[in-house]
Amino acid sequence: MKYTITTNTTFPVVNLTLAQDETIQIESGSLIYHNGLVTLSGHLNDNGKKGLGGFVSALGRSMTSGESFFITTATGTSVDAKMTIAPNNPGAIKALAIDADHQYRLNTGAFLAMDSTASYNMVSQKTSGAIFGGTGGFFIMETSGTGTVLVSSYGDIIPIELDGSHQYVVDNNHVVAWDSSLEYSIKPASGVVGFKTGEGLVTEFSGNGTIYIQTRNMQSLANLIQPFLPSDKK
Repeated sequence: MKYTITTNTTFPVVNLTLAQDETIQIESGSLIYHNGLVTLSGHLNDNGKKGLGGFVSALGRSMTSGESFFITTATGTSVDAKMTIAPNNPGAIKALAIDADHQYRLNTGAFLAMDSTASYNMVSQKTSGAIFGGTGGFFIMETSGTGTVLVSSYGDIIPIELDGSHQYVVDNNHVVAWDSSLEYSIKPASGVVGFKTGEGLVTEFSGNGTIYIQTRNMQSLANLIQPFLPSDKK
């Protein structure tokens, strides 16, 4: 996957160049434009399953992890096929290289695109994570294969490097992606279900690896504008 991420815009986009017959996966609804040498096909986000099983798999992934029910495949029909994509989030885009030693888990809404040599699966979370949510619900996306996956954020993306010497605690709504080798657990920030600190849920990470966080919180934005939205209450 040949790409460039713009740096001279407030909110970046990804410019992609595809070889003839090269195929990539992109998040549904992320296309801005292409040069007429790209074909797009939408299909169920079924992780390779067929028939009814594929439909149930796509529905389950959409309901339990917040992923799109559909995913889009883009294929170059000639040399120098070009297209531009952008995420729904007003923020940064980060390329993560994946290989036999580096795979990532992605928070809800972080996936933007990946090349044909990479893929992802849904892996079940611990019961506490599934109950509390905020990082994918009952299931979480985990990359596999080799290549590049593009992720997006609300705000900027900052890496936090863990060397195993101590834990890091991150607000759930700021988590974008993390090394799949890291151990993690989801819990109330105050340590009690009453959320007495007002900080909500956090993810506690330990081990060796990288956490990618976003500098803004979409839930906080929603709470900020909620009082100004029209209401049908009388």
